[in-house]
Amino acid sequence: MSLPKGLAEDVAKNLVMVARLIDEDPEGAYGYSKVALRLASRVAAVREAAGFAAYASQKYSEALAEFRAARRMTGGVDLWPVMADCERGLGRPEKALEMAGAPEVQKLDKAGQVEMRLVAAGARRDIGQIDAAIVTLQGPELASNSVQSWTARLRYAYADALLAAGRDGEAREWFAKAIESDKDGSTDASDRLAELDGVEFLDALVEDEDETEADAGTETETETVAEVQAAAEVEVEVEVDAAPEAEDEVEVPDGEQTSDEDGSKGAAQS
Repeated sequence: MSLPKGLAEDVAKNLVMVARLIDEDPEGAYGYSKVALRLASRVAAVREAAGFAAYASQKYSEALAEFRAARRMTGGVDLWPVMADCERGLGRPEKALEMAGAPEVQKLDKAGQVEMRLVAAGARRDIGQIDAAIVTLQGPELASNSVQSWTARLRYAYADALLAAGRDGEAREWFAKAIESDKDGSTDASDRLAELDGVEFLDALVEDEDETEADAGTETETETVAEVQAAAEVEVEVEVDAAPEAEDEVEVPDGEQTSDEDGSKGAAQS
């Protein structure tokens, strides 16, 4: 479907923002996708983008509806794996497994088939079938030394399933293999491997901040002590300056006696 030039430009701008924000700000991407939908809901690319934005925001029911609409418009099967994963998100892993065995899977390219396998393995784990999930992930793609765009994710999922099954040694091996193929850091395999090895990473930046705060606190305490001491010295000086000079000796009329005892009593009473 073609759009008038001005409308097409507006739609394109919103789709660009969806693509730009979907990883770091899914809700922001979702907002732009809704604008694009209002402008051009009959365009398949718009429905697909809206589906991915809703999927990234975990709005699985809405995402599934948009993916179905896009598939009806194009007749393609590329969205089949993510549609199955939406079923998982909606708490229907059995439906996802049913889709994994559908004829549409055979029409997917290699990347799509691997993606479908990942979804199916996740569905197996959802219903507590850990060993079945491990078997689902096994295959020539897992054993291949060739590194593809999906290799790291496949190896990571296999390692994670092994770990869930209590096979820590094998899990460690496959996390290491996932790291080897994860050139763009799409997984946290290195962190998982370090956790298995008992390695704890300290955030140097946090330590520096803590030390800076501690130093600042020490300096503040030192300054406070110095200020108190200075204030005390000033107060003493003021008291000394304000002290009255010794009174002149008072003449005592003849016949009156003074005594230390009387003086002491007078001071006590005053």
